[in-house]
Amino acid sequence: MMRLRAVLFDMDGTLLDSAPDFIAISQAMRQAHGLPAMDPQRIADVVSGGARAMVAAAFDCPVESSEFEALRLEFLERYQQHCAVLTRPYDGIAELLTDIEKSKLIWGVVTNKPLRFAEPIMQQLGLAGRSALLICPDHVTHTKPDPEPMLLACSKLGLQPAEILFVGDDLRDIESGRAAGTRTAAVSWGYIHPEDNPAHWGADVVVDHPDELRRILDNALCGC
Repeated sequence: MMRLRAVLFDMDGTLLDSAPDFIAISQAMRQAHGLPAMDPQRIADVVSGGARAMVAAAFDCPVESSEFEALRLEFLERYQQHCAVLTRPYDGIAELLTDIEKSKLIWGVVTNKPLRFAEPIMQQLGLAGRSALLICPDHVTHTKPDPEPMLLACSKLGLQPAEILFVGDDLRDIESGRAAGTRTAAVSWGYIHPEDNPAHWGADVVVDHPDELRRILDNALCGC
């Protein structure tokens, strides 16, 4: 097996807990539309589905309804202004990234989040200057679960897929990594639908906390 040279992360639900911002925006929108506050878990359960899923959940509004598109655009406009207010790295991620850097590994982000949101978040959290790359839908023709984003990351880093570990909290992440030929790690702390199970995604490993990932990387680097 090739030596591990880089660790790439999905953004929302893997590297960063962005749900608090999505929940705050959903609640503010409901208030602006004269609706009462909702159970925050309704939003947290569908974050991985993107703006469409969150708007549909926040307003009980079918995607095909006449008012849906206006609500979606309002949601995205509000998020553009408040995309990094409450968003933070998950507990243990800061230490994990420090360990990765000390080990002379490269790390970066491959996300389905548009660049206009992902870039300012990385900058505001002080991660942009540390990350080797940020691959967003703006850079590719096909997004995850297609392997194209991962293959682009490999090309930009000048690495073989087998030298990379891709870490994600969604089946699409694991499918993308596997199709590209990278090693894969599924995390259980992200925005996973209650009926889903990371153990069924076919990842090389499933981890419950960033500390577990640190131990796995230590083992990979020392050949254990």
